[in-house]
Amino acid sequence: ETCEPLWRFMPDDTTFYTKGARKFQAQNDSTGLADAMVAAIVSEELSDDRAAFIATRDFFFLATVNSEGAPTVSYKGGAPGFVKVVSPKKLAFPNYDGNGMFLSMGNMDETSNVGLLFIDFETPHRLRVQGHASVSSDHGKLEMFPGANLIVEIDITSCFVNCARYIHKHVRTQDSEYVPDEAGNQPYPSWKRIDGFQPVLPAKDQGLAEQSGGLISAEQYGELLSKGES
Repeated sequence: ETCEPLWRFMPDDTTFYTKGARKFQAQNDSTGLADAMVAAIVSEELSDDRAAFIATRDFFFLATVNSEGAPTVSYKGGAPGFVKVVSPKKLAFPNYDGNGMFLSMGNMDETSNVGLLFIDFETPHRLRVQGHASVSSDHGKLEMFPGANLIVEIDITSCFVNCARYIHKHVRTQDSEYVPDEAGNQPYPSWKRIDGFQPVLPAKDQGLAEQSGGLISAEQYGELLSKGES
């Protein structure tokens, strides 16, 4: 008995690939393979095993693009399971206190197109999720994530597992002390103690530097950062 080739299960017309991807597939004799890969690994919603994998992750990489087409990638971290699987078609995650730039949040508000990369460096294993994002400050939703200032919801358009052969193995050592606790509390970051930033800090951060070790210079912060103290 012979196996049916994967391409037989592909729809006649797929919009998964761009013209650019098709160009390089043609140049490298991989068009058929690329179509077979879509059939084999790409889905429009999370299977149980993929949802379970996300529920164990304590970080992911978030790719966004602004209205002018300029991209950025950011690291998002939290306690294991901080990305909630709302349904097989929807994810939700918190945005915690940062440097006030809100680049990823602004990009998602402008264009909504996102890519999420979840990695297990110890196994290794990785999962890619693509979709459309919406950003909310709804109080009811914020209660799901103590310490969050915004909530992001992702409507999934596709997800797939990639070959992990080029992932370098790393060993996880400890949680970040800055992940908000169950009450939403977290340590005051060292960079907010830099003297030159004091006049422009948000009102909620004004005056807290003295209570958290005192003011420091940019050079002193650089020394702390080089020791892994942020």
